[in-house]
Amino acid sequence: MPDEPFGTDPPARPALRKSLGVLDGIAIAASSTAATTSIGIGLGVTAGVVGLHLPAIMLLAFLPVLGIAGAFSRLNRVEPNAGNGYVWVGRSLSPWLGFMVGWVNIVATLAFLAYTTAVTGSALIQLAGEAGLHRAGGLALDPGSTAQTTAVGIVVLVAVTLTAVTGIRTAARLQTGLLIFEYVVLLGFCGYGIVHGPHSFSLSWFDPFAIPSATALAQGMLLSVFCYWGFEAAFSVNEEVRDPRDASRAGLITLVTMLTLFLIGSVAFQRVLSEQELAGHGAEGLAFFGDRLASQPLAALPLVALMFSAVASLQAGVIPTARAMFAMSRDRTLGPIWSRVSSRYGTPAAGTLLIGGLATVIAALALVIPRLADMIMATVSAVGIVVALSYALTALAAAARFRSLLRENPREGVRAVVLPTLSALVLLGLGGYLGRSFYTSADHLELRADNGWFLLLTPLAMIASGFLAAAWAKWVRRSPYFRTGTGTNADAPQLIATTD
Repeated sequence: MPDEPFGTDPPARPALRKSLGVLDGIAIAASSTAATTSIGIGLGVTAGVVGLHLPAIMLLAFLPVLGIAGAFSRLNRVEPNAGNGYVWVGRSLSPWLGFMVGWVNIVATLAFLAYTTAVTGSALIQLAGEAGLHRAGGLALDPGSTAQTTAVGIVVLVAVTLTAVTGIRTAARLQTGLLIFEYVVLLGFCGYGIVHGPHSFSLSWFDPFAIPSATALAQGMLLSVFCYWGFEAAFSVNEEVRDPRDASRAGLITLVTMLTLFLIGSVAFQRVLSEQELAGHGAEGLAFFGDRLASQPLAALPLVALMFSAVASLQAGVIPTARAMFAMSRDRTLGPIWSRVSSRYGTPAAGTLLIGGLATVIAALALVIPRLADMIMATVSAVGIVVALSYALTALAAAARFRSLLRENPREGVRAVVLPTLSALVLLGLGGYLGRSFYTSADHLELRADNGWFLLLTPLAMIASGFLAAAWAKWVRRSPYFRTGTGTNADAPQLIATTD
């Protein structure tokens, strides 16, 4: 039986309040991408795979992601919708694939929130150690303990979720302030490291052919795609911007900014740290980098920036996920609670609180991996694969939707069809190759970040759960989305009413 609250004909759907400009979109997308967190932690994880070739892998990964960004931007201009990929893929390719895009983005973000919760806790415990606090209630504080970092991080997650409920503009203003501090500290330390680092600069750092193996290249590419992941948060709030073109501008500006920061950060880290130091410090990499360049209290500034970045990315992760589920709920592919909008704040308040609650549960489940570094590696690998799948399907949706441009305007058709298709094929190929490598690298399953079957099982579980949820939406909820593949129009007259 379909869910009764929706009825056979859906009632008027609520609308989100339009209050954002392009700078707000940049703040949300940049916070979601979390350059400081990616540099402070992601570079060390990636260096463990590709060695001293971080600039090369960051440049290589940027190319397909740029093609994906172009597809997002073009689709957003013709159909702005909080569901973005879920709506675009459902219309142009298949409702099943569209639902899959929406679903894997949700579960990937929930996994990311669990990972970032632990990173936030680790940064706070490291700061406590720098201040001389090494024990609390008889417990020795350990920034590498998943249990301790998760417990501390959950407190922060609750706080930022409550902030996200009160309004997206408030969140954007908070994130703008955090970003300014992060980037000033990051650029200051990285600039100093590039000039004064003890290790000689080498052009081989930019040579992709020097990467140790094809498997290392594939895994490094997907880890780098994970670092860029989040720029599309600007498109998740496109129903709350005054001009849909602002979402496109914000997404593209954020992506280019991230490339610049990643190149500066990767060169600086390789000038200051050896390959063993890069790969060996995990969540404490940025603090180690700061200690190499300055004495206390200045050396603590990169750690403060990491904490601010993690807090901002927690909030930025909650916001677009709640909007995606809002879009899916009003199409009856998810339950009605996700599309309830607060009359006071004009936000999907109930859904936002539920996202925070689900992320807390997943963060607690991650305690089965006791070492924070292992939990980070497992999460990043899994999310990298499903994000690549989501990006690829969205790019193929753009190619299908604008394929007539190849005849009408070949030059424009290349940008609208050929480049997104090539980007999609690259990401699908990388994901498939890496999945095969994971499968053949082990002969049994263990809950370890170096066990290939475990690394492959996590993204497969995310995808399989999506098909089960889609079947429920189609045959139990009887969502009209599966008949048409078309999401609810964000500008339809029935969306004007705002209800609680």
